[in-house]
Amino acid sequence: MSHVPNGLENRLATRREMLCRSGVGFGSLALGALLSETGGLGRAARAADAVPAPAGMSANPLLPKAAPGKGTAKRVVHLFMNGGMSHVDTFDPKPTLTKYHGKEVPTNLPTERKTGAALGSPYKFRKYGESGLEVSEIFARTAQMADEMCVVRSMHADVPNHEPSLMLMNCGEARQARPSLGSWVLYGLGTENQNLPGFLVMCPDGFPIAESQNWQSAFLPGVYQGTYLDSRNTDIEKLIAHIRNHGVGPQAQRAQLDLLAELNREHLDRRRHEADLEARIQSFELAYRMQSEAADAFDVDREPQHVRDLYGPGVHARQLLATRRLLERGVRFVQLWHGAGQPWDNHDDLETGHRSLAQQCDQGIAAFLFDLKQRGMLDDTLVVCSGEFGRTPTVELPTPGANAGKMNGRDHNHYGFTAWLAGGGVKKGHVHGATDELGFQAVENKVHVHDLHATILHLLGFDHEKFTFHYAGRDFRLTDVHGRVVHEIVA
Repeated sequence: MSHVPNGLENRLATRREMLCRSGVGFGSLALGALLSETGGLGRAARAADAVPAPAGMSANPLLPKAAPGKGTAKRVVHLFMNGGMSHVDTFDPKPTLTKYHGKEVPTNLPTERKTGAALGSPYKFRKYGESGLEVSEIFARTAQMADEMCVVRSMHADVPNHEPSLMLMNCGEARQARPSLGSWVLYGLGTENQNLPGFLVMCPDGFPIAESQNWQSAFLPGVYQGTYLDSRNTDIEKLIAHIRNHGVGPQAQRAQLDLLAELNREHLDRRRHEADLEARIQSFELAYRMQSEAADAFDVDREPQHVRDLYGPGVHARQLLATRRLLERGVRFVQLWHGAGQPWDNHDDLETGHRSLAQQCDQGIAAFLFDLKQRGMLDDTLVVCSGEFGRTPTVELPTPGANAGKMNGRDHNHYGFTAWLAGGGVKKGHVHGATDELGFQAVENKVHVHDLHATILHLLGFDHEKFTFHYAGRDFRLTDVHGRVVHEIVA
C-alpha cells in the first residue's frame, strides 16, 4: 500500500466516518418507518393476545383484551347529531335569552356569519325526574330517562366549521389524519364477537360530510377502521353488500378462503409488517363469518312486538334497536349518525327543523336507554350524544351571496355547546358546567373535546396519556398533548 500522509489519512478517516454514519442514519430512518407501520418492535404483538391463528393469518388483533385500568364501561355508543344541534333549544335552557328576544345583545365573540338580535328558543323547557333536569319539549321522551343522564353544558371546540370540528370530535385532531375514537377503542379492547365488525357506523341515506374520515383508522392497522352501513336499507343484502354468496356453498367458500389465505401468507412472508395486507386478509375472514351472524343481528323483526312498539317506527328506531342487538352480541363501538350531510345544520327555520329532527329520534333514544337499563346493560355501556358544536343564541342574518333568504335560524357556535352521557359509570341525573346567561360560550367548568375523549377512555379503563401508538418516530394518542379527565362527572 502506498504511503498516505498523516493529514490526508485523518481526512479520509473523517470522510469514511461521515459516509458510514450517513448510511446508518438512512438505514435507521427506513427501519423507523418500517416499525412505525406496526406500532414499534413488539408493540403491536403485545397489544393482541398471543393465540394460534387460522392458516395464513397472524394472531387475530381483534381478540378481546383487558384494559390496563379498572374501567366501568365495556362498550360505547355514540349518537351523533351531525350538523350542530342547538344546545339552547334542547338541553341548556336560557330564560334570559327569551327575555331579550328580538333585541341586540352585546358580544365580542366573532361568528362564522353575521348574526343579529337574540333569538329566544321557540320551545318550552320543563324539569324531569327526581333530579329536576331541564329539557326541551322536543326531547320530552328522552327526558323521561333524565335520572340516568349526565348533561355537560360547558363543551367547547376550536373552530365554527363542520369538517375540522367533525374531525376534532371523532379523531381528536382537526387538521391531520388521525385514528377515530372508535378505532382507538377497538385497538385497545378488541371485540367480543369475531363474527361481526367490532366498530360499526350507521348513517341512513349516505355519508355525513367528511365521509369515512370520521371513522378512519389512519396510522392504526386498517383492521380497526369502522365498518359503514346505510341503515336506511332493511334488506340484509342491501344493508351489507355481498353478505350472501348465491353461487357457492359454505364449505366451498371455506376451501376458497383457505387457499387464498395460503397464497396471502406466502405473499406476506416476503413483505413483513404490511399492515394493509394483514387487514385485507382479516377482512376476508370476517366477511365469511358475518354471513350467518350479521343477518340475525340486524333482523329486528325477531324482537317481540312490544319491544318494537317501545322503540317506535322509522329508521332511527330500527338502527337503535339493531344497536342493542349488536351490543348483546359483543360489538365494542357503535356510532349512529342522524343522516347524510349535516341535517341539524338549521341556519333557517329552526323551529320546524329541530322539532322534526327530534321527533325522528326522540322515542328511539328513550327506548334504547330504557331497554339497556332493564336488561342490566346500561351500567357497562357508555352512551354519548353530541354534535360537532352548538349554535348561536342570536339569529343568523341573510347576507347577499351567502345564505341569502335565511331566516329564524342559528349560526355555528363552537364557544359553548352541550353533550350528554348515560351509563358506563357517569353520574346520574347530573348537570356539569354552564354557558353564559345567553348561551354564547362555556364559562363554568369548561370541557374541551379533548377532555371528553380523556374521560371516555378513563371510563373504559385507559389513561389517555399512556394509551399510545408509535408512529413516525413518536408516540401518538387520541388526545394529542391535551386533555384532562373530568372526574366531576364520574360516579
